Amino acid sequence: MLDFETIKKYFDKGLWTEAMVGNAVGKGKITAGEYETITGEKYQR
Repeated sequence: MLDFETIKKYFDKGLWTEAMVGNAVGKGKITAGEYETITGEKYQR
C-alpha cells in the first residue's frame, strides 16, 4: 500500500521521480503538503 512513508522512502532511494510523487498526489495517496515535504519543491498541478 502506498502511503507517505513508503513514497518518501522510494523517493529518497531514487526509485521514484518528482513526477511519480506528483502522480501520487493526483491519485489522493498523499497531500500537496506531503509532496513538498518529500521533494522540497512546491506542488504544481
